[in-house]
Amino acid sequence: MAATIGDVARAAGVSRSTVSYVLSGKRPISDETRIRIQAAIEELGFTPNAGARALATAQTNVLGLYLQFQEDEFAPAMLQYVLPVSAAAREHGYDLLMVTDRDLEGAVRRTTSSAMVDGVVLLDVTDDDPRLAPLRHATQPAVLIGYARNGEGFDSFDLDFGEAARMAVDHLAGLGHRDVALITPPCHVYDRGGSYAWRFRDAAVERAARHGIRVIAYDGDSRHPGIEAVLDQAFDASPGITALIVHNDATIAALPAYLNARGMSAPRDVSVVGLFSQEFGQAFSLPFTSIETSPDRLGRQAVTQLIRRIVDPLGAGEPRPRFIEPVLVDRESTGPLTA
Repeated sequence: MAATIGDVARAAGVSRSTVSYVLSGKRPISDETRIRIQAAIEELGFTPNAGARALATAQTNVLGLYLQFQEDEFAPAMLQYVLPVSAAAREHGYDLLMVTDRDLEGAVRRTTSSAMVDGVVLLDVTDDDPRLAPLRHATQPAVLIGYARNGEGFDSFDLDFGEAARMAVDHLAGLGHRDVALITPPCHVYDRGGSYAWRFRDAAVERAARHGIRVIAYDGDSRHPGIEAVLDQAFDASPGITALIVHNDATIAALPAYLNARGMSAPRDVSVVGLFSQEFGQAFSLPFTSIETSPDRLGRQAVTQLIRRIVDPLGAGEPRPRFIEPVLVDRESTGPLTA
């Protein structure tokens, strides 16, 4: 089997994009690194074909990141996905073009048809994402961070939200809880087609039914005082609840102050399980048991696969969805139900 650019990169201990730079002369590479790559090329007998050379010389070494900052969303939640994408692109030698145009399909056509980018990363993925239609006609590969029902033919990376919900419910069931409030993402997330919201909610309700647990779902908010109003509704309408599952970044960030204002604490008065990343929890000093959402892992894996598809399309394999397995991090905000 003929050696690939990936084989050369592994033998030289560098990224595929660095090998591409040496082959194309697109960017300056240190003499030490160049010598290592040339030695690996000779040892492996690697010969880039004409198509690969043409691709290398045509590269812009820019990735497009397509997203929208919605006024009704919690901005820190989005940033925890943007930062690892940016860092991973930089580590691979790529710059990042952030595209936030509200004309979603037009932005995709404009940036791909003019060859402004070598590949595309999609955030804010919806169940029936309109950006995928023009991307099917683009020459550049694309990767989704999130799951789309119409995403066949594209690489995608997402948390297994259904399993995350089952894990949270199982954890509370094991502690004896039978009356649980679920704070979901805001209703506008459902309206815009954010499938992660109903994948988590529906799986939580289904799993709870198997355990004989009553789960009442409340559409959360992303702004004050709506955040507090929803929590008030959950506690006042269902005074028997003993546990909260919070799938809402703005709500979980505000929850310590809210519980303190009500004279409550976890797990003394209510057990709490959230869904957030370790970095998010540190930023807001959250003491709650959580299901890790892994935005850093998702972003880095997505960028790595996209660059693999840019540099070595055949070696990148068939495009497919990949779901990261959730992990429960116990921070002792849940406790056994006491009589």
